[in-house]
Amino acid sequence: MIVTLTPNPSVDHAMVIGSLARGEVLRASESRLDAGGKGVNVSRALAANGAATLAVVPLGGHQGHLLADLLGTTGVTHRPVTLAGSTRMNVSVLEPDGTTTKLNEPGPTLSASENTTMIQTTLDAAEGADWLAVCGSLPPGATPDIYAALRAGAGARGVRFVVDSSGASFAVAVETRPTLIKPNHEELAELVGHALPTLRDVRDAARELVSSGIEIVAVSLGADGAALFTADEAAHAHASVSAPVSTVGAGDCMLAGLLHGLTSGLSIGEALVSGVAWGSAAVALPGSSVPTPADVRTVAPVLSAELPLSMELGH
Repeated sequence: MIVTLTPNPSVDHAMVIGSLARGEVLRASESRLDAGGKGVNVSRALAANGAATLAVVPLGGHQGHLLADLLGTTGVTHRPVTLAGSTRMNVSVLEPDGTTTKLNEPGPTLSASENTTMIQTTLDAAEGADWLAVCGSLPPGATPDIYAALRAGAGARGVRFVVDSSGASFAVAVETRPTLIKPNHEELAELVGHALPTLRDVRDAARELVSSGIEIVAVSLGADGAALFTADEAAHAHASVSAPVSTVGAGDCMLAGLLHGLTSGLSIGEALVSGVAWGSAAVALPGSSVPTPADVRTVAPVLSAELPLSMELGH
């Protein structure tokens, strides 16, 4: 069982347009609503592929009810934390070449009691789980010390702890020494405080984090695939996507595939291939859609025989 917490979930409204022009009236050719937020996306991808998952989601207002309804249609079992404020709505504008522009609301402000309830509800849900994944940004009112409480509670329950976030809160979360972190290339560079132009630089930064007590560092690299590092192993995998549609949620699907692979007993390299397959399959789908097993089967990731350390990233 993989339990996710999305501290600041959203209703994701994706619209497809011909091209984005500031100040103009633009008409969408397609539009869809999805349950959103990084942890929600992880649980949606797991559920779509038959894996056991439970999503903890703070919900409030009319959009909170809509998010709960959307989760119900995806088959994701969820445990709500009732908020006085309203769940946010995020808007994604998608262009035919795959360019995605996101407009994200800040989310509701959590009270001290709502913050405490969110932590306790999450730890209760994680009882007996394999992994607890805390994913996404923190809403106003939620302080970064929730990571220490969740890390300690997960450890006391024998549950492996995962963090996928960014910015200052991610740096605080890393200090709790999660079992696994999954930054993207830019987030890892921000975390270590300098540019990482090649895979060698990424490896060195990841290995420094591993030496500090984090067991697994998985780095999503966009079109350059993904890499994974432990104290003893390193792996890189990539896959080609001939017709990218939307990158929204692709990194979350990559994390879902990786955790599913690790939970299923796959090796580090095999689990990374699973993650890259799920993430790449998501890129070929509209909005924040998550891939099904049929979608994943269309992707053929390549696991590098040796780590291509001189590979320049982001080109």
